[in-house]
Amino acid sequence: MIVYPSQKGLVKSWTDGVPVEDEAVAQVEAVADLPFVEPWVAVMPDVHVGMGATIGSVIPTNNVLIPAAVGVDIGCGMRAVRFKNLPDMSLPDIRKAIEKAVPHGRTNDGGAGDRGAWGNVPKNVVRQWEDHLDYDYCRLGSMNPDFMHKRPVEQLGTLGTGNHFIELCVSEKGEHWLVIHSGSRGAGARIASVSIREAKKLMKQFHIELKNPDLAYLPQDTEEFAHYVAGMFWALGYARINRTIMMENVIKALGVESYPASMIDCHHNFAQKERRFGKMLWITRKGATKADLDEMGIIPGSMGEKSYIVKGKGNLDSFSSCSHGAGRVMSRRTARESISVEEHVEATKGVECRKDAEMLDESPAAYKDIDAVMAAQDDLVEVVHTLKQIVNVKG
Repeated sequence: MIVYPSQKGLVKSWTDGVPVEDEAVAQVEAVADLPFVEPWVAVMPDVHVGMGATIGSVIPTNNVLIPAAVGVDIGCGMRAVRFKNLPDMSLPDIRKAIEKAVPHGRTNDGGAGDRGAWGNVPKNVVRQWEDHLDYDYCRLGSMNPDFMHKRPVEQLGTLGTGNHFIELCVSEKGEHWLVIHSGSRGAGARIASVSIREAKKLMKQFHIELKNPDLAYLPQDTEEFAHYVAGMFWALGYARINRTIMMENVIKALGVESYPASMIDCHHNFAQKERRFGKMLWITRKGATKADLDEMGIIPGSMGEKSYIVKGKGNLDSFSSCSHGAGRVMSRRTARESISVEEHVEATKGVECRKDAEMLDESPAAYKDIDAVMAAQDDLVEVVHTLKQIVNVKG
């Protein structure tokens, strides 16, 4: 752990041995300098530049929330389960079965016919929506009509784009795991973007000038704060159900059974109130996973590397947190310009996945070395299983 003071606030960083860009350091220090951030900002080894605040940071705030610090993909997280049996299929057929079972990607700007959403919504998806999400979504609409997304049901149980993925992995014991990475889709993004806009309006109303407008915040005694918290917690529920449906549909498509006791599900874009160092604070984890003592979590590497099932050590300095993955070392644009298709094919050797030019921004070279990331946080988590990807599906 590296501890250093910024101009006004303190930073504790688990970045020994991993690269951190100067812009990310500046973002961390800008957050630490905010008067309501206390007692320090915890920086995870996968840290990299994000909107307002870095991805891979834990931000404790007193009586305020920064919507952009939670992030646009509220509730983005991981789900993993161990199989009892291996699918009776070739790896290419496994990939095809997953791609058929779960809508993924994006076409037509997310409008009608988008391949990343359901055309005809399956009955199990409708049932989950009606039983667990519909009523509270209507309540959110009465709070702020702008929270409403045009296709929340059609996107439930779908993967999305970017770094979201579904993978079949093999552990060091030869056991097979299914791992899913996704969040609250367009519905959560809508709540986040509206709340960021509302926070910026409040800054103007209160005549508060910030060096970075994306750090606009919501004071706890405002209506906008109450609306955002309600929306955020609804989106966390949506994200968890989204991953649940995908997991169920993939297991059914592959014709396998799982060990229910092995199921792990964890968010890594969220905020919640926690007692820390004698105070009740809002702890925002942006690209960070909660890692209380013995709490199970998932830290994925890139599509050609390794992933880890971990157990938290409850490190108080990190607010009981760890990284959410390897973390980008290249922007998407830089990756597309500097990584060749041939390099991507070589880097993903042994993994059944897409190996075309559209995947270059997700190629392993675009990410930090997962082994270095894990070494930098060995006082935050204990490795329980090491997983090697053999099938990868991305949006």
